[in-house]
Amino acid sequence: MTILLAEDDPLTLEALATCLQAEGFETLSAADGRQALDLWTRHKPDLLCLDIMMPEVDGFEVCRRVRSNDTTVPILFLSAKNEEADIVVGLGLGADDFIRKPFTRAEVIARVRAALRRAHPASPQERTFRMGDLTVHPKALFAERGGDSIDLTPREVSMLELLHRNEGDPVSRDAFLNACWGLDYFPDSRTLDQHILVLRKKIEVEPAHPAIIETVRSVGYRYRLATS
Repeated sequence: MTILLAEDDPLTLEALATCLQAEGFETLSAADGRQALDLWTRHKPDLLCLDIMMPEVDGFEVCRRVRSNDTTVPILFLSAKNEEADIVVGLGLGADDFIRKPFTRAEVIARVRAALRRAHPASPQERTFRMGDLTVHPKALFAERGGDSIDLTPREVSMLELLHRNEGDPVSRDAFLNACWGLDYFPDSRTLDQHILVLRKKIEVEPAHPAIIETVRSVGYRYRLATS
């Protein structure tokens, strides 16, 4: 999924992009409202995160123009302004939420996930897949087991999709990195293992004894075939 970030402070813009990219999102960056509108028109991102006070065109006007063409794409305002009037105006223009500066990484990710979840609720027509007793909803970025919901990042969904497509066969480390990080990305040697560790803690009933993601020594990982 792609997120458009519009913020005139370069440090804040870089921090936001780094935070979201680490979760597996693709990002588009704009330093002013005019650039944001151009990027939105050309790329149609899945979510917009807009600063209010920007040169050329402010965040409110960007939101107004986007909403005149698209009533469903999630829009979050990023602002140091805490006045109730600004929140009322933003919500009145069709924004979904506000992120107040200074923000934490956890808050940004939580609000982005919540907005995407509302925009893409699970439905009977959604393409899902099962891994044992786990049902994965790729578009809505979550899995469920026994009525419990488990939030997933885009990269975690990609990892599970790759394992599911290759059910029963080992997936090499290089295949994981190419499919889920990209050919031009060169992570350190422990990146994949660390992500698998986190993912197991989320989806495995007993992470120390995984029933879904099996380690294949000297190769990579495998989605274990269901056993009767």
